[in-house]
Amino acid sequence: MVLKAFFPTCCTSADSGLLVGRWVPEQSSAVVLAVVHFPFIPIQVKELLAQVQQASRVSLAVLGTWCHRQQESEESLGHFLEGLGAIFSHEPWLQLCRERGSKFWSCKATHQQRPGTPGVSSEDHVMLIFYDQRKVLLSHLHSPTVLPDCQAGDATASAEGLAAIFDTVSRSEVLFCKNQFDEGPVRLSHWQSEGVEASILVELAKQASGPVCLLVACLLSLVSASGSCRLWKLWPLPFIASKLSTCEQLRHRLEHLTLVFSTQKAQSPAQLMRKANMLVSMLLDVALGLTLLSWLHSSNRIGQLANALIPMADHVAEELQHLLQWLMGAPAGLKMNRALDQVLGRFFLYHIHLWISYIHLMSPFIERILWHVGLSACLGLTVALSILSDILALLTFHIYCFYVYGARLYCLKICGLSSLWRLFRGKKWNVLRQRVDSCSYDLDQLFIGTLLFTILVFLLPTTALYYLVFTLLRLLVVTVQGLIHLLVDLINSLPLYSLGLRLCRPYRLADKPPALQ
Repeated sequence: MVLKAFFPTCCTSADSGLLVGRWVPEQSSAVVLAVVHFPFIPIQVKELLAQVQQASRVSLAVLGTWCHRQQESEESLGHFLEGLGAIFSHEPWLQLCRERGSKFWSCKATHQQRPGTPGVSSEDHVMLIFYDQRKVLLSHLHSPTVLPDCQAGDATASAEGLAAIFDTVSRSEVLFCKNQFDEGPVRLSHWQSEGVEASILVELAKQASGPVCLLVACLLSLVSASGSCRLWKLWPLPFIASKLSTCEQLRHRLEHLTLVFSTQKAQSPAQLMRKANMLVSMLLDVALGLTLLSWLHSSNRIGQLANALIPMADHVAEELQHLLQWLMGAPAGLKMNRALDQVLGRFFLYHIHLWISYIHLMSPFIERILWHVGLSACLGLTVALSILSDILALLTFHIYCFYVYGARLYCLKICGLSSLWRLFRGKKWNVLRQRVDSCSYDLDQLFIGTLLFTILVFLLPTTALYYLVFTLLRLLVVTVQGLIHLLVDLINSLPLYSLGLRLCRPYRLADKPPALQ
């Protein structure tokens, strides 16, 4: 008969000792969970197995012996290990041995007595299967419910074997945590044996995370309470807050911090993954913000940016003036209405003059404003980018005004032309019923309508050209702001933790097969 022995890869280099695990008779399989090292007292090993069995409800036993002859060269070691079968009786008794300086293993399973042949021992063939305890525990391949030692008869043999193996490892986690801080009288080797110090640090961090989360949650509740004060609801503060990207980003960050530092435990792995993604995203955001802050405050780069801002604004204003002067002439050889063209051109030139005066008036404070903007980067790169988007909106406010004026004038002319066109057809718009009805007009109404329609048709090309030019300028500004918002949304929503797990530890994202769900 061929027996299957599931052996953990973390124990391949362990010292010689006893194999501790579970025997699955239905599958003729032995699941090795740990190796007990010398020196030990047999009664203490049995007490440890009884405690673990009571806590995990998994029938653990000493399955056999493990001999690693990398350092031991005595021939008597093998005979001593074979003699332990008399103290820890188990059928069959496994004997696994790894030869010194070789990759070959010696695996055998002995039976002390066979029916019909008393006193004669026999051996079975052993199929050695390696598995990673850490990956099995951290993945979701094991069943969430406690499986009985005897599997149900309606399940397939392969499903029963997988369920038994994964369930044994998952429910035996108490054994792995036994010597997490103190080895005790029995020294074991398993997947946590090499990370005892790291486990202590993780456990201390877990113990300290509760009070820290409670303190941060209280502070966030105070900030939320102050933000919901009636003072902030006075007009026009809500309108201004809805238009500023900085306020929106701070609101998102407050929601993320409230979720991450919540004292409530995650109800599902999806919620836990969402919290981890938000936490890593915020840490990356703050790290990038501190990097930007250190770059801005080194070599007086803020002063250099402040000194370059005024000449840049003058250059933009000069280009806009050249563009308006080109529109006031004969742009692209088009015949424009000279009177309307001159009125619109002078109107927009006056707005550019007001904007330049405003920029020069703010020039003594620009460096201080940029210094505070750079200091806000300690809250995260996304906050600094949101402030940059708002500053860009303020610096291009005149272009927004040009676009609004041109769009409103163009819309009025289109609405006027559509109304007068219905007048020619003997129609009118019924406001009450929201439909077009027939109507009879007298001669004076038709004459005035024809006159107004002619005037609007000849003035439409001039208005449409100004509207087209200022729409393109506004579209350029909106594109730059859209790229900034896209970068902010990318930092906020990129699942960095999940991507890291996918690249480094994909078994953490493993789902249960249908047989175990």
